[in-house]
This record gives sequence, structure tokens and C-alpha cells, in this order.
Amino acid sequence: MIFIAILIGCIIGVLAGMNAPIIPYSMSGYLAISIIAALDSVFGGITSVLKGNFDLKIFVSGFFGNAILSILLTYLGEKLNVDIYLAAIIVFVGRMFTNLAIIRRYYLDKWTGKKEENVSDEKK
Repeated sequence: MIFIAILIGCIIGVLAGMNAPIIPYSMSGYLAISIIAALDSVFGGITSVLKGNFDLKIFVSGFFGNAILSILLTYLGEKLNVDIYLAAIIVFVGRMFTNLAIIRRYYLDKWTGKKEENVSDEKK
């Protein structure tokens, strides 16, 4: 089921990307930081699914809350002429790497566990 949702999302993203107007340079910073915030939420959602404690309300509120907060930090930093958005990038990317490590370990353990089960079955 989730793979169908991912496939539909990818198709919608491609179609929207082909038909969307070009983002002006002045807005590219906002788009970049909001994409990083959204990716952080997606990796966090995948991690919580693997741990078995996924909650859609928390995911959606975190998805939009992180994106809005990061855009506001970028706007504030632009007005103060300080690169405050770098703090958000460091936090979000750090969390993304942490979540990616958890996902990687989960699938490596799952794969090696099945590999060991196959070896023990062959010895019998």
C-alpha cells in the first residue's frame, strides 16, 4: 500500500515539475530549506513506521511545522542579514542522517537475519 502511495506521489511530482513555473532565484533559498525540512519529516516517518509507533497526526504536524519554521527562520535571517537558516540545515540534515542510519540498520539486520536462517535451514 505504501509503495502505491510513493509511486503516485512520484508521478504527481514529475507532472507538477514539468508544468510548474521556474522558481525565481530570490525564492530558491526558501524552497531548498523547506525541501530539507520535508525530507527530514519523511525519514522520521519511515523510522517511526519501522519502530512501530507511527502516528499520522504527529507526522503531518511535524511535516508542515518543520517546513514553516524553517521558512520563517530563512526569512528572519534574510531581514537581519544573518544566515540563520544554516542552523536549521544543520539540525535537519543531522536528524536525516540519524534516521537514515536507523533505517539502514533495520534492513541490514533483517537481511542478515534471513541470511542466517537460510544457512541454518540448509544444515538440517
